[in-house]
Amino acid sequence: MTALRYLGFGVMTAFIAACTAPGTHVATPIPGDSAVPAKKEDVALKPLQVPSLDQLPETPARSLAAKYQAVQWGALPGWKDDNLDHVWKAFVNNCKGLMRPVSGSLAMPARATPRAWQPVCLAAQNSGLGTESADTAAIRQFLETHLQPWRLLDEKGRVAKNTVTGYYEPLLQASKRQHGVYQWPLYAVPSDLLTVDLGGLYPELAGKRIRGKLTADNRVVPYDTRGEITSNPQRQPKVLVWAADPVEAFFLQIQGSGRAVLDNGKAVRLAYGDHNGHPYSSIGKWLADKGELPLAQTSMQNIKQWAKANPHRVNEMLNVNKAMVFFNEETIVDPQLGPKGAYGIPLIAERAVAIDPTFVPLGTPVYLATSFPASQSPLRKLVFAQDTGAAIKGAARTDFYWGTGDQAGNQAGRMKQNGEMWLLWPKDAGAPTAR
Repeated sequence: MTALRYLGFGVMTAFIAACTAPGTHVATPIPGDSAVPAKKEDVALKPLQVPSLDQLPETPARSLAAKYQAVQWGALPGWKDDNLDHVWKAFVNNCKGLMRPVSGSLAMPARATPRAWQPVCLAAQNSGLGTESADTAAIRQFLETHLQPWRLLDEKGRVAKNTVTGYYEPLLQASKRQHGVYQWPLYAVPSDLLTVDLGGLYPELAGKRIRGKLTADNRVVPYDTRGEITSNPQRQPKVLVWAADPVEAFFLQIQGSGRAVLDNGKAVRLAYGDHNGHPYSSIGKWLADKGELPLAQTSMQNIKQWAKANPHRVNEMLNVNKAMVFFNEETIVDPQLGPKGAYGIPLIAERAVAIDPTFVPLGTPVYLATSFPASQSPLRKLVFAQDTGAAIKGAARTDFYWGTGDQAGNQAGRMKQNGEMWLLWPKDAGAPTAR
């Protein structure tokens, strides 16, 4: 999801971290700050069509901060043990993203070079493997035939090892109408929200944007805070759904995207649309500062319990965070596909990660070696660099996408492991490059 990634949909860290730490990475970065536009063609639902090389014009190379060391497949720990579940579907979808021409805009995160990938994606298109293929042997042979592993090194040429956290897509109960327990609105993007691209005026501010609104005397002023939006019925944006729980609705905003199960049984996705431009403030820290909860106990579950015990103070707590996220409603066509990441491709559970694109360009397949949450048990998987996040900075810094719902949330919330990675790059294209 380019992860809220106001804390660029967006990547999230654990629930506790999201509650207590301003600037925390969430599961979806904010489009326009670091990602693709929120509304765009859903390439993942279309067949893979690989253009000829002359339809992929060359754009200037983007510099990468990392160094890379070519290794053999046998150097990847546990490579033969990866069952490659859903890898081919993810690989084909990833090619759909790779085969889009790049704009060359420095406001966008670095992407894997499309022309380097064209022969590999063409081979995938002509492989005879269906999108849902589970032919592990054929998939592994294809990958080993066409790709070269490169160990990720830091700027000084040392093996890059860094923190691996987790994120997920929340699931909440909601209704299309306000009634009963369904009292907590999640809004569409306001029609009067302005976004000013500062990089269009000042190249040194590429990727920087401000949000605001136009006053009657034609001045641009900051957009309304969360409290101002919720307290003024005459100025509220369109409500997409009414959530049953205020804390779950708040955490969905922290994550940047989520699924809503409606009271009629239908599920819809609330995808990141935009935000009001105000910085994130921690409600967990506010509860600790007020002496309501110890800081170490400001988990989502404990905050929910506090809210139930103090219903008259819920708005007071929520309005501490002036930031507000707005959503686009999307139909869920394939339940296996999660929200779109910063790369514009829907994430697949346990096969997608958020990375720092100054070290790993978006769209790069990556072999990740880490461990399961709160465990020493190895977690070694082929994943795809399809998301970014404000807190995901540095060589090998990774946010692992666990999927949708409470179980995925529990895994994400406990994950803070060490890890290292290898980039998988077209065999005849040299070291990884970006555009």
